[in-house]
Amino acid sequence: MPNTQQLEDFVTQVRRDIIRQVHKVNSGHPGGSLGCAEFFVSLYQEIMDRNDGFDMDGRGEDLFFLSNGHISPVYYSVLARSGYFPVEELNTFRLINSRLQGHPTTHEGLPGIRIASGSLGQGMSVAIGSALSKKLNGEDHLVYSLHGDGELQEGQIWEAAMYAAGKKVDNLISTIDYNGQQIDGSTDDVLPMGDLKAKFEAFGWDVLEIKEGNSIPAVVAGLKEAKSRTGKGKPVCVLLHTVMGNGIDFMMHTHAWHGKAPNDEQLAIGLAQNLETLGDY
Repeated sequence: MPNTQQLEDFVTQVRRDIIRQVHKVNSGHPGGSLGCAEFFVSLYQEIMDRNDGFDMDGRGEDLFFLSNGHISPVYYSVLARSGYFPVEELNTFRLINSRLQGHPTTHEGLPGIRIASGSLGQGMSVAIGSALSKKLNGEDHLVYSLHGDGELQEGQIWEAAMYAAGKKVDNLISTIDYNGQQIDGSTDDVLPMGDLKAKFEAFGWDVLEIKEGNSIPAVVAGLKEAKSRTGKGKPVCVLLHTVMGNGIDFMMHTHAWHGKAPNDEQLAIGLAQNLETLGDY
């Protein structure tokens, strides 16, 4: 397993990948991608039990489903640097006929991508179905999903949450990127989330919080704790407190970079704040 410094170096390189992808085509979603870099790196490099190679069947390994598909830049970066496809392919992000579309899709056959996502609210339902299939197949592997906090304004999430608890889908860990921002402003301004911990607990979930969602040690420890709570009759919810745009000072703490690409000068500043660690593409 990589040590903490190796994981942090990985995160730094992922940040570079994110802003370079979005800058090249002047399109994409850097803010949430940057905020979730530590989560994705921890999940794929430390937490999940993954098979060598990739097949859509997914038997004999843990599975992950990205529900808030617009943060594809971080997903693609971590998948590529985890060996699913060549890192050089990140150069094709959002180009015509690319396998790396702005929202992940499946018909291009990109290794690592199991569902088309981006129509918000659907990922938890898919993850529940996958978790139930693992139970039916007698597997003890886990299913993970990631959701934006603004995404919780979708009613399908709460139908899925009710179902997962009611059917004791206790091999599911759903993480909420709790950054308090969405495309049109803060979640408090658009539609307040209220007490999410109390809400999920009221729906019958086991809930834990990772207060420092942009700290590798905190994220790794929190996800390991979440794993320890599976198999006990309840689905597990992780409230991951992150900073949108984390790691690039002028992008942090604002919804303005939800879906905005940096210009040449801003790219240079962002890269200077995250010096190359693993090698650019």
